[in-house]
Amino acid sequence: MPTTMAHHGPPAVLALHLLLQIHLVVMLCSLLLPSSAVALTGNNTAAAATVARQFPCLRDQETALLRLKRSFTATTDSIRAFRSWKVGTNCCGWAGVHCGDADGRVTSLDLGSWGLESAGLDPALFDLTSLRYLNLGWNNFNLAELPSTGFERLTNLTSLNLPNTNFSGQVPLNIGRLTNLVSLDLSVSIEIIELADENRYMVDFPDNIGELAVTNFTSLVANLGNLRELNLGYVDLSQSNDWCDALSMYARNLRVLRLPFCNIYGPICGTLSALRSLSVIDLWYNSLTGQVPDFFANYSLLSVLQLSYNDLEGWVSPEIFEHKKLVTIDLHRNPKISGSLPNISADSCLQNLLVGHTNFSGTIPSSIGKMRSLKRLGLDAPGFSGNLPSSIGELKSLNTLKVSGLNLVGPIPSWITNLTSLEVLKFSKCGLYGPIPSSIGHLIKLKTYAFIQCEASGGIPQHIFNMTQLEELALGSNNFTGTVELNSLWRLPNLSLLDLSNNKIIVLEGQENSSMVSFPDINFLKLASCSIIKFPTILKHLNDCIGLDLSNNQMHGIPRWLWENWSTDPSFGPHGGLFFLDFSHNNFTSVGYETFLPIYARILDLSFNMFEGPIPLPQYTGAEVLDYSSNMFSSMPHNFSTQLGDTYVFKASQNNLSGNIPTSFCMVYEFLDLSYNTFNGSVPSCLMEDANPLRVLNLKRNQLDGELPDTINENCTLELLDISSNRIEGQLPKSLVACKRLEVLAIANNKITGSFPCWMSTLPRLQVLILKHNNFFGLVIPSSAKDRITCGFPSLRILDLSYNNFSGTLNKEWLSKLMGMIVKVSNETLVMEYYAYQDEVYQLSTELTWKGLDQQFDKTWRTLGFLDVSNNAFQGSIPADIGGLVLLDELNMSHNSFTGPIPSQLGHLAHLESLDLSSNELSGEIPWELASLDSLTTLNLSNNKLVGSIPESPHFLTFSNSSFLGNEDLCGPPLSKLCKSNVVPSKKKKYLDFILFLFVGTRFGVGFAVAIVVAWRIPVRK
Repeated sequence: MPTTMAHHGPPAVLALHLLLQIHLVVMLCSLLLPSSAVALTGNNTAAAATVARQFPCLRDQETALLRLKRSFTATTDSIRAFRSWKVGTNCCGWAGVHCGDADGRVTSLDLGSWGLESAGLDPALFDLTSLRYLNLGWNNFNLAELPSTGFERLTNLTSLNLPNTNFSGQVPLNIGRLTNLVSLDLSVSIEIIELADENRYMVDFPDNIGELAVTNFTSLVANLGNLRELNLGYVDLSQSNDWCDALSMYARNLRVLRLPFCNIYGPICGTLSALRSLSVIDLWYNSLTGQVPDFFANYSLLSVLQLSYNDLEGWVSPEIFEHKKLVTIDLHRNPKISGSLPNISADSCLQNLLVGHTNFSGTIPSSIGKMRSLKRLGLDAPGFSGNLPSSIGELKSLNTLKVSGLNLVGPIPSWITNLTSLEVLKFSKCGLYGPIPSSIGHLIKLKTYAFIQCEASGGIPQHIFNMTQLEELALGSNNFTGTVELNSLWRLPNLSLLDLSNNKIIVLEGQENSSMVSFPDINFLKLASCSIIKFPTILKHLNDCIGLDLSNNQMHGIPRWLWENWSTDPSFGPHGGLFFLDFSHNNFTSVGYETFLPIYARILDLSFNMFEGPIPLPQYTGAEVLDYSSNMFSSMPHNFSTQLGDTYVFKASQNNLSGNIPTSFCMVYEFLDLSYNTFNGSVPSCLMEDANPLRVLNLKRNQLDGELPDTINENCTLELLDISSNRIEGQLPKSLVACKRLEVLAIANNKITGSFPCWMSTLPRLQVLILKHNNFFGLVIPSSAKDRITCGFPSLRILDLSYNNFSGTLNKEWLSKLMGMIVKVSNETLVMEYYAYQDEVYQLSTELTWKGLDQQFDKTWRTLGFLDVSNNAFQGSIPADIGGLVLLDELNMSHNSFTGPIPSQLGHLAHLESLDLSSNELSGEIPWELASLDSLTTLNLSNNKLVGSIPESPHFLTFSNSSFLGNEDLCGPPLSKLCKSNVVPSKKKKYLDFILFLFVGTRFGVGFAVAIVVAWRIPVRK
């Protein structure tokens, strides 16, 4: 031991040497790590080793970071955030900064949610060339454009996160050169607030939102083979039709795909099936059409399928719901899709199952009660039927339950009380009846309490007024009775929505008293059909009211204080002005202002009143739905195009508007209805040219003249075009073939000329074609077989060619191609209707000659089959193939020159309600097969050359003699002319032949008995 001590020196020297080493270690720690990063707990040796390996921040990295810091506006938030960013300190230890262990270069920069503001992204950022992770999300760059150059220098970047940064302009394509990129997020977070009143929802956009766009999607992703997550929410992809194919080809490893609010349209491409690693598919709030692809069920990793708020259609495969790993399947607000819910196994991972506002139908399986993970269950599709499974009451984790179904019947279930976690309860459009169980009052977490368009009855439940957490109370369109005093609502301090509309209750205002001071700050108030005579003064106390519905009352005057309270501030209310204002179906005559209303309103409905003078538009831009129908308005204000800059729907039908149609209407986005006015002049070309996004254009019953503009190209979005009952001349513009979405073309009662528009058969969705009362001429069917092939109309259900100059014969090959009258499509909505913003529904109104009378159908059923070729110059025989159009409800071939016998095949038209073959030259006997048409209520065979006995079926006896007059050789009831004996046997012979046919497939006793009854006309008591 002494020898060893002598070798290392005396103890004092050793102690000094040890202290010096400790001091050096401490100094090194202070250089390499900030104080906040040095937590000397646990294993001090390991911490010291980590410090020893890390290099200090390089000078050029520090310089770049400080330049970046200076580019942000000095605010309280930025000063606090950048507190550690000080000159001369190790930048690798600054807040939000991380460096590589080996070289002191910045590899990670996370400034997310720091509340920073800047006029643009400083180029200094691109000097941090070793960056692998960059997050600038939730800061404000004030609509600046992303730099067109610089990103390509960040070649090591694997994660680029710029969500909610308020950038605008084009997404730089040089981002596509970042071949190591794994995650790209340029999204904007947008919330949709579903209101409990069934139809309305609010899109809550951030203030001063920036809009990014991508015009060449393929160039952006062609080199991003390592991409795993892509979030481009609210990035405009309307010019990037290649998005689907590009991802399928170049981003094969993609796992998360989020493209909400991206303006993408058209069907989901089949090539997307190549992305087998997808776990999240989020495409909500777009304009997607076509079917939900079946191959989604084959994605083994899929956990989220979010397709809501689109225009998808067709049948949804039940296999998708049986996917074992799905946590969320959200298809709601796709009104054209249909399907049924399968029995889902108990081991399902589903937490969110939402199919509301779709065309789903069938029974709700009881197996849903075994899905114990369910938190949100949206079954609010009106097609559901049967009993509501009581097993739903076992879902203890359920916080949202929405149910619809006109055929869901029975009392309001008491098992709802078992759902103790419930926050949202909504029953709508269902057959549930009776009083609401008082036990629902025990659901103390309930925030939304809605029974809408059901059969609930009794008084307004008193337990409601003890549910102090309630935020939405919607009891509209039921059978509630009694009176409600509005001032009693002070007991619900959190109430933001109240709907008592369309019941049998009387709403009283009550006495104004001190309770008004604590009256709930209601945002949405709906009191339609509540027997209100004057405006409730309680509205003065609703300082943040953004939705008001007082329709279907008996009110006369709009008080001026209403406009003054909600007048000059477009930022009024928590969501920016009035969301909707509905004063329709009252007795108002004036709004108190000549032209512009001093309000900001997204939805304004003044229809069905007695307003006169100029149409009053909201003064501020942003009006999205405007309805002035059925009044006495006589003009539009001057220079009103600014007010229509954001308008999706404009209705002003049935007024006294005159003069030329102002071109300002070309600003309207989706629906424009100016029908039943006295507009004259020509149709503005801007309404039909390619740049116009109109889906519905209704100008019928005006005094328009001239020719239709022929300026339509491939961007046409028209689905319904109705210019009936005007003075339009010339020919149909062939550029209409570009309107591939067109379902309805109605041009009746004009002066349009030309041959039959075979070229329109290329429109795959055309279901209604009304050409009556025009100057069309010539053959309906081309003479050459080659041309006939291109003249099939596969989707037509309603075809009206009456009152023209068509001639020639009806070709059987052409008739056999009218598949819309032959094959029923089961997955479509019953009524032809079109959905716009806010689920605003526009229903097709059609004028047809129905059962001999001109009638207007306010709703046009997709099940209606209608063929009218009357009052033309057709000749030849009636093709037997018409009997194949089995979905026909009306067939009118009257006032032509058809010859030959009535085809017996018409007896196959089991749905036929009206048959008119009058005023032709038809001969032979009336086929007995017509007697079997039990649906037939209108028959006209008059003024032909028919002979023989009228079939003596009980059904035929219901027709009057006018159905058969003008046929000299026709006899038998209901005609007064009796049949001669030599005519009867032939008729009996046919009856006997028919019975022998029945006899072949029947046992002897039954067949023989039927033969006796029919052949000898023995009366039988039913």
